[in-house]
Amino acid sequence: MAEKEERKKPIKLGNDFTDLLDLLGKASEIELEDVDLDVGDLEIWLQPGVPVSVPPKLFAPPTKVKPTTILEARFTPPIDQYPGQIVEVKLGATKSEGGTRGKPIIIGGEKSPAFYLFENPTPHPPVISFDVFDTKIPLAKAVKMHLKDVLEDPVAWAKLAVNKFGADLITLHLISVDPLLQDTPPKKAAKTVEDVLQAVDVPLIVGGCGDPQKDMDVFEKVAEVGEGERLLISSITQDMDIERSAGFVKKHGHVALAFTPMDLNRARELNRRLYEFLPKEQIIMDTTTAALGYGLDYAYTIMERARLAALMGDPELQHPMSSGTTNAWAAREAWMEMGPEWGAKELRGPIWETVTALTLLSAGVDLFMMMHPAAVKTVKEVIKRLTSKASGQPEKIANWVSMKI
Repeated sequence: MAEKEERKKPIKLGNDFTDLLDLLGKASEIELEDVDLDVGDLEIWLQPGVPVSVPPKLFAPPTKVKPTTILEARFTPPIDQYPGQIVEVKLGATKSEGGTRGKPIIIGGEKSPAFYLFENPTPHPPVISFDVFDTKIPLAKAVKMHLKDVLEDPVAWAKLAVNKFGADLITLHLISVDPLLQDTPPKKAAKTVEDVLQAVDVPLIVGGCGDPQKDMDVFEKVAEVGEGERLLISSITQDMDIERSAGFVKKHGHVALAFTPMDLNRARELNRRLYEFLPKEQIIMDTTTAALGYGLDYAYTIMERARLAALMGDPELQHPMSSGTTNAWAAREAWMEMGPEWGAKELRGPIWETVTALTLLSAGVDLFMMMHPAAVKTVKEVIKRLTSKASGQPEKIANWVSMKI
């Protein structure tokens, strides 16, 4: 105890640190109280403790199990209701209806966008009309090779299209009436129409030459000769006398094809003018078809917008749509001799027409006017598959790379 008290006694140091050093050398422990240190550099050594290492916990890696099935999830298609509906238009008339066709064809009636089978079934599948010309015209070799024996005989041409190529309708183009070509008089042109009506029993579409005045004269005579047959007069344009044109269409019980050049406002205007003389059930729209690579994307946009606007309630666009898909052959890539990387033109042409048709099929087109037999067959098969709910065959689809054509 005395030693402890002795250690607590205050210690007086001199001006130098000699006494401090002697004192520190004798002591094992020093306690400093009320001490101020005025030093330059101060270094303090602390004896580190011995670290204690804790071994990490060892976990066994998870076992990877190979999945044997795909995760199941319920998918419910989004079902929409549209306020508008496309009107139904009937082409052709049977004997009991005043005509001579084997059966009529009805197009239109859609309540949903094209092939939305999860919303509504397709009421009437799209149909294909085979092009026939009343005079010999320049055609691509890929087309001509199938028609070489009938190019100067529209009657034989129509029979070949129906009996061999399975045409749903015939489009008879009266090209010879053009004043700049043969200028065939209306009466003679109407006789050709009459001959074709007697040769085949499918509904008939009658096209003109593109001259507004001459076409009206020809169509008026054709409408008279084909009374009761419910022909599709192709086409009525804004350049024509609408009252006169709609008048003979209505008088003789036919259907008008309202043709406009890729402009929805002009399509509405022409339809609106036709409503003054014709019911909606006697009007089909054509907003112009451009070929693949030559404006097909714009043609698609116009047709799709027309169909969606009609379903959303636009009363002036609620008509079936027609496409002059033969325009695909206006693309030089469809028929011209080109480099080997383009492939054989005998296949390239039909593919060009097929792609043009299938593109517009998805936009909602109801009636296609086509020319090449292979293109017609392909599009008909696609329509059949799209309008049916048959299950697919994935084992065959997987081998599409190696399939032979």
